[in-house]
Amino acid sequence: MLFTLGRSPQHCDFPLLVKLVTQDDALLLMQDGVLASLEGSEACELLFQHVQSVYVLSEDLAARGLVGQISHNITLIDYTGFVALTEKHAQQTAW
Repeated sequence: MLFTLGRSPQHCDFPLLVKLVTQDDALLLMQDGVLASLEGSEACELLFQHVQSVYVLSEDLAARGLVGQISHNITLIDYTGFVALTEKHAQQTAW
């Protein structure tokens, strides 16, 4: 399953979300969800305790002026990469 997070981790039940993501799933951070990718943040630390495949939409990261401030363990993708993730994961859920 592909999970997409479009809200700030402070404005959703982020701990529940990361616990729902299984080993075969992927999590894409987009819109304000990119805030969860900030290096050293509580949300970022929680991510890597539970989620193996984490992606961040580079356009949304750039729009918020956060390029270069994310964890090196997160994969940057563009919209083409987003489409590839949707093709790989038939089921999706948005947060």
